[in-house]
Amino acid sequence: MQVKAKLDIAALFDRLMAKELPGRRGLETWRSLLRAHATLMRRLDTDLEEKTGLALADFDVLGQLAAAGGELRMTDLAARALISRSGMTRRVARLVDEGLVRRADTDADARGVVVVLTDAGVARLTKAAPVHMRGVSDLFVARLSQKELAVLKKVMDKVTVDCTFG
Repeated sequence: MQVKAKLDIAALFDRLMAKELPGRRGLETWRSLLRAHATLMRRLDTDLEEKTGLALADFDVLGQLAAAGGELRMTDLAARALISRSGMTRRVARLVDEGLVRRADTDADARGVVVVLTDAGVARLTKAAPVHMRGVSDLFVARLSQKELAVLKKVMDKVTVDCTFG
């Protein structure tokens, strides 16, 4: 009976990466970007929730609504908050239960749903926004020079445009 040699998964993974990223060009930068993003989001979420009781994803919804003048169609809100429509539907349902937003039908299309920021939502956002922005400032902006911020923005904008329009 022949025993099959154990697959060297690390070597397989290494070959797969090398095929798509010759010389591993950019791999460490990619990993740093992922680590930085995950670390920042986790820390911002934890700080905001501890200090205000509001999750970062909920803050984002309230902030997107505020930036749009207080209301958005559900599909537009989902696109701005970068989550699926079904995920946004569940999040909005929780925010409605908390009284921070309300749903309304659109005037133009009875099938459309508009999400509207309530007075309680504005009050919660007023409390949470300074906490969040201090976190962004302390954990991200203050650690980079103006030139580094400009270069990073340019690169991220390029990646976004290139990925969006292929």
